[in-house]
Amino acid sequence: MSTKRSLFVRLVPCRCLRGEEESVTALDYSHCSLEQVPKEIFNYEKTLEELYLDANQIEELPKQLFNLQSLHRLSLPDNDLTALPASIANLINLRELDVSKNSIQEFPENIKNCKVLTMVEASVNPISKLPEGFTQLLSLTQLYLNDAFLEFLPASFGRLTKLQILELRENQLKILPK
Repeated sequence: MSTKRSLFVRLVPCRCLRGEEESVTALDYSHCSLEQVPKEIFNYEKTLEELYLDANQIEELPKQLFNLQSLHRLSLPDNDLTALPASIANLINLRELDVSKNSIQEFPENIKNCKVLTMVEASVNPISKLPEGFTQLLSLTQLYLNDAFLEFLPASFGRLTKLQILELRENQLKILPK
């Protein structure tokens, strides 16, 4: 019987690991002044469960990022992202997504394929509407969309019956769905 060894790595200064590929479950590249996602991350594509890229200058997410099948938590706040690619739907084990403080204007419709998402933090983004597919995230318990320019919510928003925390401060909502 093998025991799974967990290794959390905080890269300060940002550097890559060698020889520990089989045990790295979390990487933290926060506050590293990165303009792109480091390629070293993909050395851990089979074991990586948590990825923190907070407070960098990342503008685009590489396609390979969405092949991280074990990823449970993706943290990308305070970057320069303008979009979430449709390939986010490949992250079928993703439970927590933080894309706050970016310039994201919309979520892709197929975000609905991230069926185990329990928390989405997307505050401080110019999001004017949520796609209908968002209402199929039936495991969602926390949703933060403060200061996001939301004008309306999907008509079937009420399907999100597991929501325990819903924050919608500083938006342009006029009507809430039933």
